[in-house]
Amino acid sequence: MLATLGARLRAATLLVSLPFAAPAAFAQAAADAPIFGPGYMDVGATLGLGGIGSAGLAFGGRFERALRTLPEFGNGVLGIQASVDTWSYDDRFVGTDYDFRYLNIGVTANYHFPIKTNPKIDPFLGLGLGNASVSTSYAGSYSSGIYFIGRAGIRYFYTPRLAVYADAGAGASTLNLGAMFSLGGAR
Repeated sequence: MLATLGARLRAATLLVSLPFAAPAAFAQAAADAPIFGPGYMDVGATLGLGGIGSAGLAFGGRFERALRTLPEFGNGVLGIQASVDTWSYDDRFVGTDYDFRYLNIGVTANYHFPIKTNPKIDPFLGLGLGNASVSTSYAGSYSSGIYFIGRAGIRYFYTPRLAVYADAGAGASTLNLGAMFSLGGAR
């Protein structure tokens, strides 16, 4: 009789505690899952430094959507990113002042490396093409056109909806720093 009563108490305790324990177990499983995954989208502003002529800063923006996991490449995630960067500066040639304005628009395919030990970290490599539009008051030869983009970058998710962002490479500025805001998706 005591064994049956003990078994019933254990079963009742389990049933009462299950609604409280299950969400905690699911939250832990979600905390271990990467934030950047298929369906994830974000947008953000960047500040660019270096590689932009005599300009001190470039202002830009990034939008990225995670498309799919790539099991054939170590379970990384393929993302497509659109970027816009603009900067301007004045220069002086032979006693005459000229202004230069740049507007670069690019698209890259980014491979996001899975970091199982810390899902808040999202490193990536990207390759793509862009179009540089240059306008200037300089009478000489200065051209706009297509350019190659190669970059390495990283996000650190402060929360699942907010990440600090950095990328470095060729295309527009040498180093871009910013904040990304989730538009929904993976988690």
